[in-house]
Amino acid sequence: MPNPTAIYPGSFDPITNGHLDIISRGLQVFDRLIVAVARNSEKNALFTINERIDMIRQTVGDNPRLEIDTFEGLLVDYAINRGAKVILRGLRAVSDFEYEFQIAQMNHTVQKEVETLFMMTSVPYGYLSSSIVKEVASLKGPIDTFVPTAVKQALEKKFSNR
Repeated sequence: MPNPTAIYPGSFDPITNGHLDIISRGLQVFDRLIVAVARNSEKNALFTINERIDMIRQTVGDNPRLEIDTFEGLLVDYAINRGAKVILRGLRAVSDFEYEFQIAQMNHTVQKEVETLFMMTSVPYGYLSSSIVKEVASLKGPIDTFVPTAVKQALEKKFSNR
């Protein structure tokens, strides 16, 4: 059976090296990976949807097996509409698992044909989150090892305007 299309969803506000690690490793497992940027009006995002998509495109380059898209509504409905059978989620710690497990169970109840695959984040990124990166960047701390250059520049620009 061929490897299916997978959806890697998130807010990616901004994308980090941890996210890029999951994308890279996801492409080793799946024939096609869709990085799906969530439109969530309840989250107070630093970057607009278009800014986030642009940063992702700048950092992942051109790969015919990788697509960047955006969605709103139920993730499992989006997955079905895109022909994906798998939702790929990165886990950093046990605390991530508890929340992600609940979401995965709900998603599977709503759409039985969509599975969730958990991938452990590589050791160097186990502590890394977009929230931590934004906080360090807002305080003018070094973020070079956390994000790609394009994201670092976008963060510096955002915080220099505040």
